[in-house]
Amino acid sequence: MKSSVNIGYVVFLSVVAALGGFLFGYDTAVISGTIAKVTAQFNLDTMSSGWYVGCALIGSIVGVLFAGILSDKLGRKRTMILSAILFSMSAIGCAVCADFNQLVVYRIVGGVGIGVVSIVSPLYISEVSVAQYRGRLVSLYQLAVTIGSLGAYLMNYQLLMYAETHAGAADNWFNWIFVNEVWRGMLGMETLPALLFFVIVFFIPESPRWLIVRNREERAVNILEHIYSSSKEALVQLNETKSVLTSEIQSEWSLLLSPGIMKAVIIGVCIAILGQFMGVNAVLYYGPSIFEGAGLSGGDSLFYQVLVGLVNTLTTVLALAIIDKVGRKKLVYYGVSGMILSLVLIGFYFIAGESWGISSLFLLVFFLFYVFCCAVSICAVVFVLLSEMYPIRVRGLAMSIAGFALWIGTYLIGQLTPWMLQNLTPAGTFFLFAAMCIPYMLIVWKLVPETTGKSLEEIERYWMKTKN
Repeated sequence: MKSSVNIGYVVFLSVVAALGGFLFGYDTAVISGTIAKVTAQFNLDTMSSGWYVGCALIGSIVGVLFAGILSDKLGRKRTMILSAILFSMSAIGCAVCADFNQLVVYRIVGGVGIGVVSIVSPLYISEVSVAQYRGRLVSLYQLAVTIGSLGAYLMNYQLLMYAETHAGAADNWFNWIFVNEVWRGMLGMETLPALLFFVIVFFIPESPRWLIVRNREERAVNILEHIYSSSKEALVQLNETKSVLTSEIQSEWSLLLSPGIMKAVIIGVCIAILGQFMGVNAVLYYGPSIFEGAGLSGGDSLFYQVLVGLVNTLTTVLALAIIDKVGRKKLVYYGVSGMILSLVLIGFYFIAGESWGISSLFLLVFFLFYVFCCAVSICAVVFVLLSEMYPIRVRGLAMSIAGFALWIGTYLIGQLTPWMLQNLTPAGTFFLFAAMCIPYMLIVWKLVPETTGKSLEEIERYWMKTKN
């Protein structure tokens, strides 16, 4: 049933929370343009270079472990403020760090911020949204992630061009950061959006559903009246949420371990970790290296990565527009099918491209097609599904478990991709990614219900009734 909604207000709340996704995307993608320069400056071997890439992911794993507990105890808003502080500390620290060990520490701090915001931002958006718009609004978070990634690629490219044209400039702090050791500027420019996020979060209210759980009903109703533009509809939503809470007589952990909810948690874990082994972050982290391996120069490879980020962003806009019309599951079916096709063709390029005289544009075209299929399906859908699958009483905790699995997968991909590219060859690596798409699609087909157009309370009742 459609409600009278103050959509402008809801979009404002969602955009503010989604700014955390921008920081997530920037922090994750900026690393790709700094690997070669950091490795050369600190004389890193392969393991140390991998540690530089992977250390932030360790921080992300720590962040997701505590994000759910913090968001359930402190509230969604205060937890977002904490993540903004962590991002700011990381960006400033990376720009001025004295040695490699300090750089790693500040990257880990930023990783904790990523882990926290990857849970709390989509969670907040889902809880201030209404059923008919929730898919699109939560997808704003993923759109912000892709814009952040694109911003990082563009920043890396522009700063690299600036550094190359100003080589040999006067020795001062500005040139130290933006010319002589340009990787510092690439990492440090995250300070600006991090400070903006910190300030603007103070202008949004706490999640009304979290307030209801904490028995702060008067404040919750006041926020719901702003969302629904009607006192009557605000009270209806209050009573519906309270009725669901009343039926949850178990403690948080016993509710989490109940058959239906445990099934939802296991499914969430599976789609979170499998999604990482379909090549998404391998392309984000090692795209320039893969392009250089195909014979492109460093500048060309960074430009190709900008195109990857641009397609990722524009496709996410498309996904945002259609997710509540097409449905979560159909997007997965279409998108993952296209991912399999493109990954197989990329693999064949690395086998026969050189001997057949195939242009590197072939590689670029199917890289971009892969990114298109990925962005319109699993990237757009995963945070929507994870934010709406679980009961409100354990939503933060359950999302932390799924988020932990996601970041474990991301860390493993970050560490294993260089090894796979070397030992399995690029072709074998992309064939493996294609094979991992199949179980993902089967899980979504057989085990995940279609949630489009359903309220969070309706979805919760579905899982509570599921026994096996």
